[in-house]
Amino acid sequence: MLVAGALFLSAASAIAQGQQKDMQPAQPEVKDTLRPYQKSPKLPTFNIQLMDSVTIFNTYNIPKGKKTILMLFFPDCKHCKRTMKNLISGMDSLKNVQFYLMTSVHSMTELKKFYEEHHLADFDNIKIVGRDHEFFFAGFYGTRVVPDIALYDEKKQFIKLFEGETTVKQLYEYTHP
Repeated sequence: MLVAGALFLSAASAIAQGQQKDMQPAQPEVKDTLRPYQKSPKLPTFNIQLMDSVTIFNTYNIPKGKKTILMLFFPDCKHCKRTMKNLISGMDSLKNVQFYLMTSVHSMTELKKFYEEHHLADFDNIKIVGRDHEFFFAGFYGTRVVPDIALYDEKKQFIKLFEGETTVKQLYEYTHP
């Protein structure tokens, strides 16, 4: 009987400890809500397929020394078209910024049409227009809307992400301290 009582007390104690643990408030699960660009402020390295459909440009080759804009757009997006028209109208005030423009899901034909419609060849500071054929940009920046514009400083360090339609005035505030 003494052995049975000891076993009962031991089992009761174990059950009570288990219930006590269940009664403690659960620790909230910590989810990592930071996007990759927020974890690593350096300009990312990824490939952009140029309009000739053959040449690949790697962003590693973007030179330091000027502010840099990486812009994801869709050629048929009305917000992207308005943003591009706005940027073009104020491009003189953004001469110190080098632009790297890309789309991801559209054909080269659509990209070339956008390039020609906006006369992008006329601007020396528009360095690259191409396709993010590996879909890097949207994942890295967590793109929810286009256009999506990532601005970097002269040392290739992140400054700001502009989501949606963006004006020259907004960019100017961050590119001219």
